[in-house]
Amino acid sequence: MKLPSAALRAILLLLTLLLFVPAGAAQAAVTARAGIPASTVNGGEGLGASPGKPLLGGVLEWGEDDAAGFAGRLQATPAILGHDISFPIKGAEKGYLREFLSQSAASGAHALITVNPTVPLAEVNAGGAADFAAQLEDLAEGFPGKLLIRFAPDMNSSWVSWGQQPGAYVPAYRAMAQAFDSKTNALMVWQPFQARDYPFTRNRNAPASGSPGFAALDTNSDGAWNGLDAPYAPYYPGDDVVDWAGQTTHHDDTGGKAAVNTLPEDGELASLLTGTARGAGPLGDGGGASDGGGDANFYESYAVQRDKPLLLQTAAYYSPSAGGPSETDIKSGWWKQVLGEAAPGKLERIAAVVWDEKTDVGDAGNTIIDWRLTRNAAVAAAAGEAVRESTLVTGPVTRTVEGLGGSSGNALAGVPAAIAAAALLLGAILLWLVPVRLRSAKRWTYPDKSSRDSRVDLMRGLAILFVVVNHVGMTSLFQLFTQEAIGFVSGAELFVLLSGLVLGTVYGPKARDRIGEVAQKTGRRAGKLYVTALAVVVLVFVISLIPALNSEALTTFTDQGTGGAGRSGAGRTYDLYTGMRGLLQFPVSGAVIPAVLLLQFGPWQFNVMGLYVIMLLVSPLILLALARGKVLWVLAATTALYIAGTVFRFRLLPSQFEDSFPLLVWQVLFVLGLVGGYYRRTIVAWLSAHRWVVGVCAAITVALALMSWANLYLANEFDVRLALTSDANYRAVYDQFFGRTYLEPGRLLNVITLLVTAYALLTAYWKPIERAVGWLLIPLGQATLYVFIMHVVLIAVVANIPALQQGNVWLNTAAYAAIVALLWVMVRTKFLFRIIPT
Repeated sequence: MKLPSAALRAILLLLTLLLFVPAGAAQAAVTARAGIPASTVNGGEGLGASPGKPLLGGVLEWGEDDAAGFAGRLQATPAILGHDISFPIKGAEKGYLREFLSQSAASGAHALITVNPTVPLAEVNAGGAADFAAQLEDLAEGFPGKLLIRFAPDMNSSWVSWGQQPGAYVPAYRAMAQAFDSKTNALMVWQPFQARDYPFTRNRNAPASGSPGFAALDTNSDGAWNGLDAPYAPYYPGDDVVDWAGQTTHHDDTGGKAAVNTLPEDGELASLLTGTARGAGPLGDGGGASDGGGDANFYESYAVQRDKPLLLQTAAYYSPSAGGPSETDIKSGWWKQVLGEAAPGKLERIAAVVWDEKTDVGDAGNTIIDWRLTRNAAVAAAAGEAVRESTLVTGPVTRTVEGLGGSSGNALAGVPAAIAAAALLLGAILLWLVPVRLRSAKRWTYPDKSSRDSRVDLMRGLAILFVVVNHVGMTSLFQLFTQEAIGFVSGAELFVLLSGLVLGTVYGPKARDRIGEVAQKTGRRAGKLYVTALAVVVLVFVISLIPALNSEALTTFTDQGTGGAGRSGAGRTYDLYTGMRGLLQFPVSGAVIPAVLLLQFGPWQFNVMGLYVIMLLVSPLILLALARGKVLWVLAATTALYIAGTVFRFRLLPSQFEDSFPLLVWQVLFVLGLVGGYYRRTIVAWLSAHRWVVGVCAAITVALALMSWANLYLANEFDVRLALTSDANYRAVYDQFFGRTYLEPGRLLNVITLLVTAYALLTAYWKPIERAVGWLLIPLGQATLYVFIMHVVLIAVVANIPALQQGNVWLNTAAYAAIVALLWVMVRTKFLFRIIPT
């Protein structure tokens, strides 16, 4: 039977197409069938980029920087701006996200939104992702640009909590992508970390050898997971859910070890993108996957072959303390290399170059890393000139919109803010006048008869309550009162100051004649605290070895990057037990035991214990000096150490507490408390005779409390801030005068004036305050060490209750009430008092 001529011609045409159509077109056809959106089969033209002409982007330290400032320093407007949020999104983050979108819209820039899971990947399901996408859509209403959703980046690395778990990561990513599938202005970005030195140090949550998920990592099936295995393929979620490929590629020769400043090597960026850098793993034929599963040529495998625009997130390592080449030479050299490789005729699939305009810490907190391109004027000038000479596309690339953020519903400005401020001032004046004008108020005063000062116990109870609430970390109504609501003060500062005050009150009278006894008792107390700290460190480590328990709340620290003092670490997770698994090896590494003994490991919620141990050990010397009338020498010495610590910012010990409570700085609170306790009666009598001093302290306290209500950090959707000044001004003032870690002068002043004011308030209004809250706070204040230890246990319990991780304010508030009640009952019944120190 002869074929019809028309059919014959059709067959011949098909054969011709199969034989002669260019491979690129065939690949495009395959790509289209795989479900890739049409908008991505290009070099990012839908966002304003084109081959060899990528978009300029930046991820800023939003706590201290803004889009206009970055553009001004670089003399170029970014076309993409980046911001980090959590999944599930926290109520406090919504205002910041809206402000970020407002700045991006005013710049005419697209928004790169990095989504950092704060729950295990297994809990990122379709329902949660859909709710998240709906909330983000509402927050982005009216935004003129595209939303590039970058879910859980660097997933192949070991230093993020979601790292190296492909079995959980891929379905989580797909759930997120499918939730955004119907959002016309959203694009999904899949972004691993560059493969040099992969698999880095093993993530503690990575599948162990022999476990069901290990096979996904062991891509060449040789029974080992190492640099011969594919660094990207196990984590790839599929062409149908990836709109843009991305890669985090920094110039950094430290390998996660000691700080070293180095000049970029010629061709370094290209070698990292194409997998030819040392330690980048095996290459397959044509740069694709080899038989062993290697796919280190990221650019070829994921940008070219899959026809995806490539987002390059980059920066260059520079540590001011490391010496070596200059910052200008390092960063300018790397920046020019980046722009050169993204130019026409080179790696043209690079559709966006996003610089990490941030700072960081490394080497266990000993080293400051400055990734920023524009903070050094010389570097910024050279970078700006290079941008102008390059093919980078700068903003605006979208319609510019001013005032997108509008006036947040949680911010009071104008007349409402003035009314709130006036109400606070009026309340303060009434509190001052009532004891003077109202005769019956004299019966409310504190009866100073007992040797133990219940006012101090009550304040200690309030401080430990603040600490517990802030450390457990659930979003609730409690944070409305505990997170810098009474000034630029947290529970930690009050806790340290009051601890010194109690020590000075108890041992001060004995210091002159019985200093040996004082030294013996304080030394014994220091030993008890040290052993307790070691026990907690080891106990948490043991708990972390139990697969069924989620111990990350205690063994890792995730920087949320929120608040007026927000920093660059948003979303970055630090493993606080890195290296301690060496205890399980034989022979045990010689560095592990000293690290344990020096408290270099441990829960961040408990690390202040190391500070107390040191201060208890030196307290007999301070008390002896006070007993000999050397108070001015003591004050001069503690002030000098404080100034040295805040100016030079170096640490004396490798202990973990130095990261959050630098010894040279925080000693000043303890020593001032010690002096205050030693001279308590003298100071109280002097203040009673000079009430104007108390009035000045109260005025300062009220003024700083009012200022603190302008804090950009909102605890939840019920929190309210006073828009007393611009966000930029507030950030600048906060960082300069009220920073927490190094106890900037304004914060130190606030702590002291707050203590004087609170003590005077309790003295004048003791009986009504005691009836209202004394029954709760005094017992907690008399057993602060016990409460502090037990709150670590409660943190672990809360972390293993999924319902309490969803950000439900009302449920979490009820849970906090239950926690406080439980601690109170445990203290009142002396539960395990014989075992747990009090």
